[in-house]
Amino acid sequence: MDVRVQDYLDDKLQSAADLESLDTLLESVRTSQQLLKQQLDDAKREHDNTARETEQHAQSVQTRARAFQEEQHDIDRRLLIVTQSETSDEAVKKFEASMERLRNLDVAAGYVELLKEVEMLRVECTAHLGKSDEAVLEPYRRLQRLATALQPLQEAAEGAAPHLLDHIGRQVGTLRETIRKSFAADLEKLLKKMGWPKALDTIPLAMQQDWSNVIFRLLDLQRPELEKLEQSNLDPTTNFEPPVLLPLEVMVQPLEQRFTYHFSGDKPTNRLDKPEYFLQHVLDLVSGYADFLHEAMQPLLTRHFRSTDLAFTPAYMDATSAFSTALLPMLRRKLVSFTQQIDGQSQLLSHLVHEVMSFDTALQDTYAFAPVSPTIPWRGLAYFLLDTCGYFQQWLTGERDFALSRYHAIVEAPEAGELDYDSVGADTTKPTNMAINVNDLLETITDRYRTLSSFSGKLRFLIDVQIAIFDMFHQRLHASLEAYLAMTSSVGRTMHGLSREDQAELQGVKGLDRLCRVFGSAEYLECAMRDWSDDVFFVEMWDELQDRARKRSSIGSKLGGLQEIQSKTSAAVGEEDGHEGVQGALFDETATAYHRLRVRSENQIVETLVYNIREALRPYGRIGTWASLSSSAAGGSISAELDPTLRLVAEYFAFLSRAVGKVPLRRIGRHVGHAIQSYIWDNVLVRHTFSTAGAAQLATDVRALCTDLERYIGPGQAQAGMRRLLEGVTLVGLPVRGEMQRVLPSRAGMESHGEDEDDGAAAWDETDGDDAIDAEAEPGEIKKLGLFEVERLIFMDNESARHVLEQLGLEVLSEGDARAVLERRVELGS
Repeated sequence: MDVRVQDYLDDKLQSAADLESLDTLLESVRTSQQLLKQQLDDAKREHDNTARETEQHAQSVQTRARAFQEEQHDIDRRLLIVTQSETSDEAVKKFEASMERLRNLDVAAGYVELLKEVEMLRVECTAHLGKSDEAVLEPYRRLQRLATALQPLQEAAEGAAPHLLDHIGRQVGTLRETIRKSFAADLEKLLKKMGWPKALDTIPLAMQQDWSNVIFRLLDLQRPELEKLEQSNLDPTTNFEPPVLLPLEVMVQPLEQRFTYHFSGDKPTNRLDKPEYFLQHVLDLVSGYADFLHEAMQPLLTRHFRSTDLAFTPAYMDATSAFSTALLPMLRRKLVSFTQQIDGQSQLLSHLVHEVMSFDTALQDTYAFAPVSPTIPWRGLAYFLLDTCGYFQQWLTGERDFALSRYHAIVEAPEAGELDYDSVGADTTKPTNMAINVNDLLETITDRYRTLSSFSGKLRFLIDVQIAIFDMFHQRLHASLEAYLAMTSSVGRTMHGLSREDQAELQGVKGLDRLCRVFGSAEYLECAMRDWSDDVFFVEMWDELQDRARKRSSIGSKLGGLQEIQSKTSAAVGEEDGHEGVQGALFDETATAYHRLRVRSENQIVETLVYNIREALRPYGRIGTWASLSSSAAGGSISAELDPTLRLVAEYFAFLSRAVGKVPLRRIGRHVGHAIQSYIWDNVLVRHTFSTAGAAQLATDVRALCTDLERYIGPGQAQAGMRRLLEGVTLVGLPVRGEMQRVLPSRAGMESHGEDEDDGAAAWDETDGDDAIDAEAEPGEIKKLGLFEVERLIFMDNESARHVLEQLGLEVLSEGDARAVLERRVELGS
């Protein structure tokens, strides 16, 4: 038995109970057998059919192959006969050449048909000229569309028919020019009837319809070109120049003839030194015809362009802008011929550029002239003259030479280095005459290039002229300061062999005057540069420079490298903005250099004052009678040894109060106060011993110094600079027994009085050092601390010392300073 049958029976008959379902099992097996037999029969049928079809297909392929071979043989035979060739390969080559000629003939026939269509349209268009001008434009537009449609086909065919496209293009151009001349002639006839170019208020009523028709025909003729140009400049920039509208081109022709007559040849109005003549003439034309254009032309332009994308271009939509645009080609031609005549004459070129920039400004300010878009500023004729015609470098060189010659004349003037006391306020540092004149020169230079439209031109002018002059003047001030320092040093005096007269010029007020010239000039120009950095013109330049520097590639070749620009303007160029906004300005580097020079010259003024005052204080420091001075002679008058110092202070600060501003004068005064304080503290207060009378005399002298200084630098300024010394003098001058009086407490809180120091000591003991109020004192009275009481608390410990110093109102003195001062009293010497 088959193994599979046995396995099947074992699976189905596993118990005696399974024998009861044997009939059902046999029926299921029979059903499966019949199904399988049916599937086998179907498979046999499909196999037989497929075999028959395969045999038929093979026979068909063989039949077609025999037919192809017979046909190929017949073709080869006929090809040999037709081409009169000996081999089939040679016959194929000859046949392909014939077919190529047939294809070329077919293409040529297509070209001929195209040329016939072009000629038909041209003839149709020409036939309508002068008869039905409205019908002229329809075949012209079809011809123009045909020429436009051929262009992408030519590109797709890899330039297969360049001559055809060139011919059709020339035909379209010629036809367009023919139509334009015809329409322009109609407009010229109408203008002659109107008396043009005589200024009119409006179009005569009888001519209004003809006026509208001829204007619209010219605009319709030009409109496809304008739309094509608009599509190719979807994102217009300042480089885009809209073309002149055809009606305005015709209207400008008689004006151009009049312009040529007046401003050419040897006419008196054609002067090389008066370019403002022809520029003002053009402005007068715009002004004279503005009302007429607004009444006669503006409604027509609005009707024609308002529903198109061209309505956003002022050169098409605005009549005055369109008229100004039509006049510009005439001016450009005049500028080209004019510059050729003045080539090499820098003064005439400078004057021409100045007048052209004034013309640009007038046209923009008066008529809001922006031909491309209201948001895109017009570059102006100055850009055409300087950049397009290439006269920028020649103009810049002439301007720089003039500015430098003016600068040298300023700094070499006889009174250039004198301080000017009249040009600025009384509380302001006085600059020199040359600093004021240099600043005026630089402001004038700013006006020379402020209206330039080219950013690279403005930046080059700034760096090559303005900042260059700033740097030259800085070098001059720096050299003056260095010369002063060299000649006032001991080595310098020996090397230079200065005479007594020369040395006298460097000492005293004359020496201060030389330093103040440097200081005042540096501060004046530093402030000027800080003010310029806030000017809208320079802020806009800075913003554009930052934008270009961050893009890197936008820095033009004219501007040099980024590092060069940073070294001339600001190290912040190209840096990202900080959290507090833009950092830096165009004059940062130059202003910083002037700031360093100002600080250095101010420090030298302070050093000179300090040195001379310390020398004047030497006799005062040698006084040795502080401990033996009698009470009757003390405090009544100032010590005689202090007179030289007081005279020196009065002499120096009388000059400085006029030459230096209030703020720097106070700084200098405080430095001098610190120097006086340091000298008297080290050489008088902590070196000698003092009786009560000696301390009173010292207080009188110190108060005299403060009073004299504050007479010039302001109340409280000297005291702020000598606070430590004043507190030390107060402490060393505390009274002893029998020298105290009762006084009501002041607002300061510690000008109080009591009885004697024994009672005072008892009071301090009873309050545990926290208060100085005497139990026997009347209400509202406070005991004034005596010398011995203060001495006991000062030397007790640091906490008691700090407390008593606070009670005395002494805020600057440290505990160590207080002990060092109190040790100088003769009463405490033991």
